Amino acid sequence: MIENKKTEYENTIIVGVVNRDQNEAVVKDYLDELSFLSETAGGEVKKRFIQKLDSPNPKTFIGSGKISEILIFNKKNDISSVIFDDELSPTQQGNLERILKCKIIDRTGLILDIFAQRAKTSYAKNQVELAQYQYLMPRLKGLWTHLERQKGGIGMRGPGETEIETDRRIVRDKISLLKNKLKNIDKQMSVQRGNRGSLVRVSLVGYTNVGKSTLMNIISKSNVFAEDKLFATLDTTVRKIVIENLPFLITDTVGFIRKLPTQLVESFKSTLNEITESDLILHIVDVSHPNFDDHIDSVNQILGQIKCAEKPNLLVYNKVDKLNEEELENFKFKENGEINLFISAQNKINIDKLKIKLYSEVRKIHIQRFPYNNFLYPDLN
Repeated sequence: MIENKKTEYENTIIVGVVNRDQNEAVVKDYLDELSFLSETAGGEVKKRFIQKLDSPNPKTFIGSGKISEILIFNKKNDISSVIFDDELSPTQQGNLERILKCKIIDRTGLILDIFAQRAKTSYAKNQVELAQYQYLMPRLKGLWTHLERQKGGIGMRGPGETEIETDRRIVRDKISLLKNKLKNIDKQMSVQRGNRGSLVRVSLVGYTNVGKSTLMNIISKSNVFAEDKLFATLDTTVRKIVIENLPFLITDTVGFIRKLPTQLVESFKSTLNEITESDLILHIVDVSHPNFDDHIDSVNQILGQIKCAEKPNLLVYNKVDKLNEEELENFKFKENGEINLFISAQNKINIDKLKIKLYSEVRKIHIQRFPYNNFLYPDLN
């Protein structure tokens, strides 16, 4: 994987499709997110294109009329990358590159590119590199001819290529090598998790950029990297917390996103094992986002994929400081008859209430595990 370097902003356009599964309002929200992804990767979005299609064109995904419109705009505005919100087949990607004569990137490729920029540790870099090679494998031929014309920029922070007649064998060997390397690291991490003893484990999960790392820093009084960009955290961070003399472990994990590439779910399974082995999930939600309900559904789907949907789950609505009083009054969230928590990690609003609730939930699990310790930890409710 190419080392991270400061990327100059390049001109991009983004493309979405309205169909029976997603209406125009949904597509607009998806493109807002895609624009943020593009910015995070180092792109400046110059225009959005939306087309209504019952089904994608098998050769070019979008219709010929829309392609002509994009081609004219690209020539006038020096566009270097066209980014699609949906995953393209290798054939569609190759055909579009030949017609539009620029880089064609789909949502999966863009997310992989951001992960390549954000990976800091050797373990995270290996995980991302494995996902990149798995994504690259069916696209080798098209990418080979494309890389002859242009290198670098968004979507090009991949593992690179060799001559086309040997690259498939090399990529397969590399995938096998990375899997073995990750397997060995997984064993070490499993031992480390086992050495933590029988303390209750809490995992922070949520959509990307909802403020998990900021909350982690406040609760644990640590200095986990936090930034207002997508996927600011890739590496798992574990801290020991003590509330009212009750010790437990809290873990900050990689943020989720809609249409998270299957390659990343697979290669990051070891990181996600921190969630599977946790006793309580603290699901953080950005309540200020207009479509936070969809974000909750996306996170729950991924939790289902890693078989964590049935774990005890505490829903926490963050960024309440971005709502006015009327908006806040309009929300009536209830879970098991209780009003859910509204906090602002940034402005430290209701953090004490969150700690009391967290203490209560951890205490229940701890007492089940160690009933003779009941008298040590009073019920604060």
